[in-house]
Amino acid sequence: MNNVVIASNEADAAAVTAVEQHHAELAGALDIRVEALLTSLAGGDASAAEQARRDLAGWCNRELVPHALAEEKALYPAAGKTVQGRLLVDAMLDEHRVITGLVEDVSTASDLLRAGAAAHALRVLFGVHLTKENEQILPLLAAAHDVSVTELLAGMRELLGAQAEVHHGGHGGHDCGCGEVDGPGYPELDARAIPHAIRHATIFGALDGVRRGGGLVLVAPHDPLPLLAQIEKRTPGTFAVEYLERGPEAWRLQFVRSA
Repeated sequence: MNNVVIASNEADAAAVTAVEQHHAELAGALDIRVEALLTSLAGGDASAAEQARRDLAGWCNRELVPHALAEEKALYPAAGKTVQGRLLVDAMLDEHRVITGLVEDVSTASDLLRAGAAAHALRVLFGVHLTKENEQILPLLAAAHDVSVTELLAGMRELLGAQAEVHHGGHGGHDCGCGEVDGPGYPELDARAIPHAIRHATIFGALDGVRRGGGLVLVAPHDPLPLLAQIEKRTPGTFAVEYLERGPEAWRLQFVRSA
């Protein structure tokens, strides 16, 4: 996401940034849940894989699917009224149908391997879908003088309630109170491939998906001291952090949720 969005006013520019950051959080939250499922499958832990499948399906139905439906009501109609956006919106709606179908496949697959395959496909498609929204839909709306992205975003927030708030700080993840914890081999998020503008938001979304007693290994291109300060401010005392590798090409940090 290296494109520059030209907005018709400062408020709309801020609204576009807010949507992009929220997209990044969603992508990070989805990624950590898919990784938890695939890591459990690779390790042959059927019980952990089944729990990861339930966590992923539950989050998708609480967060991802409602977000897509809110976009259909708040963002897409305005984009679809433009000549440039009409066919694009039709394609995006088709992708929403595939995304919701993949969520259903994760939930109802007859075996965990099929659920893992659906989860991987969901992650890939959702990433492509968000890129189109960030690089095509949002610039189209921001440049239109008769469209207020600020009002469209407010409409999405009204439809979603607290779910649409950027940097919500919720803990996400496993919350059934059964006392289960993850074993070794935490899912890994390589932040080096994430564009700088949305890197922190993506990491926040991934950390929100870590369940109590679970963890995440973050691979960073530099010592992420500013990020660590932001995480502590955002969720004080929530994560124990351990450096596994300190450069020079990569910094690997293990985050374990203690609360």
